[in-house]
Amino acid sequence: MSEKAILALPALAAGMLAGFLACGFLYFLWRRKRRRRIEELTAYLEEVNIGGGGILLQGDEDDLSKLQDEIYKTVTELYRTREMALEAKNNFAENLYNIAHQIKTPITSASLSLQMLQESPSPIYTEQIRRQLLRLTHLEESLLLLSRLDAGALSLERKETDVFTLLELSAEHLEELCREAEVSVEIPEAEEMIIQADMEWTMEAVMNLLKNCMEHTPRGGVVRCAYEQNPIYTQITITDTGSGFAREDIPYLFERFYRGKDAKKDGIGIGLALSKAIIERQNGTLTARNLPQGGACFEIRFYRH
Repeated sequence: MSEKAILALPALAAGMLAGFLACGFLYFLWRRKRRRRIEELTAYLEEVNIGGGGILLQGDEDDLSKLQDEIYKTVTELYRTREMALEAKNNFAENLYNIAHQIKTPITSASLSLQMLQESPSPIYTEQIRRQLLRLTHLEESLLLLSRLDAGALSLERKETDVFTLLELSAEHLEELCREAEVSVEIPEAEEMIIQADMEWTMEAVMNLLKNCMEHTPRGGVVRCAYEQNPIYTQITITDTGSGFAREDIPYLFERFYRGKDAKKDGIGIGLALSKAIIERQNGTLTARNLPQGGACFEIRFYRH
């Protein structure tokens, strides 16, 4: 080995040592950073476990980034599921309260009528008791129908259904109410329009809408039905000549047990919710709005696909 090479050995050794030390230092920094990331993830999960949480800050891209993303996605989904469970629990409690209130009202009224009947026999009190019993029966039937819809246990046979026939039969079932309210129903006979729907249950939905319009139309007023079809959907509109919906009621019209500002005294607040549920089960939508010239409007759309 030449003298020059021998003289270069210390410098080479020093360079190798410096490189080794640099690699060791970089490895030390990497391990420390990795340990810190793991500690951050561990602390985040511990906070989540005691009901805390929050946002997991995104660090530099490394081999733990994918794990961090998966942890955050999982925790976010758990929070969402928890919120849904709490909402369902609150809704259940609220529904129980509403049901209890709806049952209590006719029972209290019937009890008072019975007391009056004992003190002074009169057909007036007998009729009041009969009406409250009918109200309870209607409430029971509506609640059972809602529970079957919620559970997906209501069998709907979607068949070819003519829209004009659907509206005509629905209105015929309400002829007595029409006479009492002195309200007329107009249904124009247009060219045949077919939808895929369960005739019986869709009639139930339409009857609830017609009844709502009749109850809010002044004597001598008119409830009008119209329908049209395009390649995407068939639309049915039901309008009245009343004062329309109270603006503050519109967002809640289809909520169960909601009774608006001008709700009928003995109403139970389920009819519109039932109509919406039945129509939506058949690939349809139901909305409500006020007409520019006055009056309420229900709009049904049955989509082809």
